[in-house]
Amino acid sequence: MINFHDPVRHIEYLRQSLSQSNKPIGFFLSAGCPLAVKMPTGSWPLIPDVANLTKWLNSELATFPNYKNLLDELEKTGKNKENIEDILSFLRSLIVVAKGGTVRGLNENDLGDIEKEICKKIVTKINVGLPDDKTPYHSLVKWINSIDREIPIEVFTTNYDLLLEQALEQVEVPYFDGFVGTIKAFFDLRTVEQRLIPYHWTRLWKIHGSLNWYQDTTHGNNIFRISDVKDDGAQLIYPSHLKYDESRKMPYLALIDQLSNFIKQKSSILVLCGYSFNDNHINDAIINSLKANPSAMVLALMFDTYMTKDADDNDAERYPNAYKLAGNRSNLNIWTFDKAIIGTNPGEWKKMKPTEEQSILNFIEARTISVAGSPDTTECLVKLGDFAVFADFLNRLIGVVDTEKDSTK
Repeated sequence: MINFHDPVRHIEYLRQSLSQSNKPIGFFLSAGCPLAVKMPTGSWPLIPDVANLTKWLNSELATFPNYKNLLDELEKTGKNKENIEDILSFLRSLIVVAKGGTVRGLNENDLGDIEKEICKKIVTKINVGLPDDKTPYHSLVKWINSIDREIPIEVFTTNYDLLLEQALEQVEVPYFDGFVGTIKAFFDLRTVEQRLIPYHWTRLWKIHGSLNWYQDTTHGNNIFRISDVKDDGAQLIYPSHLKYDESRKMPYLALIDQLSNFIKQKSSILVLCGYSFNDNHINDAIINSLKANPSAMVLALMFDTYMTKDADDNDAERYPNAYKLAGNRSNLNIWTFDKAIIGTNPGEWKKMKPTEEQSILNFIEARTISVAGSPDTTECLVKLGDFAVFADFLNRLIGVVDTEKDSTK
């Protein structure tokens, strides 16, 4: 039996959920989001995805001392040298073991030099600005700023670029990212954990660190944020699964806690964009919080179709980790362009509920499929997994009344 999901019904639900000012609403933006920013011909992407960033990095460091040795040792462990997260996780685990000695033919100084050079190269690649004020980031921020909210919007991101900050400041939306101060803003754990923040400020939680975070080793290894990005490779960026130093663990653990605490709020909804479910630490935080709070909903908007082709041109699941988790968790829903997992049930999109609302019809696309010798069929597509399309959806919600709140007046 083939299951179907009605896009009209579910887009209506999403619209209603996002139009309420008294409901905990959050967004989780990951590596796929910068790809949605339109760029001049020949300049796209603004920031590459993880795979292409890694390929570029490996090319740039091909002749750097001991880098090839590191990749060779990485491959011996079965890890992927085409994934920067695997590379940094492995590198940082070796740094812990190599204190005062040598591991896998690399000493502490060798490893430290490689880590600094990796971070330096990453900074040169992703320290970029938004090309104009009409990007998907601006649409998200304008939607956040469109109505007064009883519960502030929370934005989580694994990206360590400054694109969100740029959009927030250009639209003049006040936000709090865990740091306070002017010259060398410091991470204020008490304010973060006790949520001592004005309710009208958006919360911005950068789980994997940021280009402008640094560690002050002269004053107790404190974490601080500055306005200008340095090019010395000393940034606290964590595109790895091992937060190897106790002082560096503090922001990471505190911000992961914020993700868990947000989902545990009554009737919270968290929308994921550009996230492929390849970070087990984040996956665990999401799933455990959903288990603890059945009233919460996490909606993952995934780019492209449900299936893809592997290296041998065989059919393969595009996001197997996501599908497995959603198949066991009724309050984790996955939407791809042509198929969704809703309430643990996978099914194709098929319009069953009639509607004339253009604000919904704009986001439901019909595509004709022709196969030789068979009648043409029509495929229903919902492309909200493209961050640019989802941002347009939010843009069209600006000014929509919080009907639930108004009905009580």
